[in-house]
Amino acid sequence: MWIAALCIVVYLYLKKRLNFKGTGDTKKILFAGAIIAAHWITFFHAIKISNISVTLAAVSTGAFFGSLIEPIAYKRKIDWTELLLGLFVVAGLYLIFRFEGDYTAGIIVALISAFLAASFSVINSKLVKGHSPTRITLLEMLGGLLAISLFSMYQLINTKMVLSDFAIVGMDWIYLLVLGSICTAYAFIESVAVMKHLSSYTVLLTTNLEPVYGIIMALLFFNETEKMDPYFYLGATIIIFTVVADGYLKKRRKKQLSASA
Repeated sequence: MWIAALCIVVYLYLKKRLNFKGTGDTKKILFAGAIIAAHWITFFHAIKISNISVTLAAVSTGAFFGSLIEPIAYKRKIDWTELLLGLFVVAGLYLIFRFEGDYTAGIIVALISAFLAASFSVINSKLVKGHSPTRITLLEMLGGLLAISLFSMYQLINTKMVLSDFAIVGMDWIYLLVLGSICTAYAFIESVAVMKHLSSYTVLLTTNLEPVYGIIMALLFFNETEKMDPYFYLGATIIIFTVVADGYLKKRRKKQLSASA
């Protein structure tokens, strides 16, 4: 997160747009950063106690949580189509949960991670109406950095962890630079910017495509440890189908509104 924050500061400096004057909502944005930090902590922990494929599939329930959180945040009625599609995601998750019982703890932690991601997405959809995506992302990275630093201090004081556990060696620096710059700074700015045009629910459903390329990459890199029961792939297919269905239904609804206007 500090790498991402540093990349954004350098970018703003080169663009001569570096301005640290507050424009309100700073505390809210920093708090959103703490939420995404908690999402990442639970996400990586879920991978550690289960595996990549199971975690990605479980985190895909973020759209279902979003369909429940968004109406509360915007004080509007629940969209029953969104809720129905969210239930399809839950059905897919049930198949994964039912036949991959060895990963129960990992699935539960991943579900917590999904809820945090959905909350973060809804908060961002409101923040982007009054702030630039770059400023939001910078402050969120700083808020997340503070939250994870405090969490790490707690780990050092209350667990058997030692400072050497935080050592970064060899290729780890390269991986972290790629994750911090391209996969975090750039990706987050773009994902926040797109919320000016799409609902947080649709953004969440779109990110549910992560299981597709994530599971494929996991199989390529980790092979045997990522091979799952056939019902896992059936559940993952249902989740992916839901993403496509949401895009189709929203496109058709948009055409109908345009035709009636």
